[in-house]
Amino acid sequence: MKVIIDTNSLLSLVRYYLPFDKEDALFGLFKEKIELGEMIIIDKVYEQCTYNAKGLVLSRLSFLTDKTFLKKFKIPHKTDSLIAPSPAKFIRMMENQFVVSVQRKKLTDVEFENRKNQHLEDADTKQIILCLNLIKSGEKVYLVTEETADSNDSKLFKKIPAMCNELGIDCITLPELLKLYQDEINLHFR
Repeated sequence: MKVIIDTNSLLSLVRYYLPFDKEDALFGLFKEKIELGEMIIIDKVYEQCTYNAKGLVLSRLSFLTDKTFLKKFKIPHKTDSLIAPSPAKFIRMMENQFVVSVQRKKLTDVEFENRKNQHLEDADTKQIILCLNLIKSGEKVYLVTEETADSNDSKLFKKIPAMCNELGIDCITLPELLKLYQDEINLHFR
């Protein structure tokens, strides 16, 4: 099983769970899963973690700033040359199924093309493309996000859960992930 985790889920982990994790069980679990390559943090998410909430994720998950650890376990996962398994089909889906039509109508074709290209390089899209590639290679994959499919905040493209639903990617929240790992951790909260 592979888990791709987004920035907001990591932020929720360090803000709402780790402060009560008396024996560092969650800290240890996440470190171990990353070491084993079972949990993947992509480069775009890592970059967001450096500046979101003043770098709280990296300061609380200190192993993510250890250069030896990062090099040894190839973190973050590089996505610069990552492409979808069926690139033309994925682009058509970006232009049709993943776009919020009300927002699309407000843009010229050139503006839309620019925004689509930016979105293709965004962390959300790169995580989804990585999931598709892992699924194609036979892996069981979960994309962990705290986003909901509802309310798009006037954005041009749908949120991660809505796109995952269209693509058949299992999209779960951080509490759902912890439930999957429940047999591996023994939590004692303060």
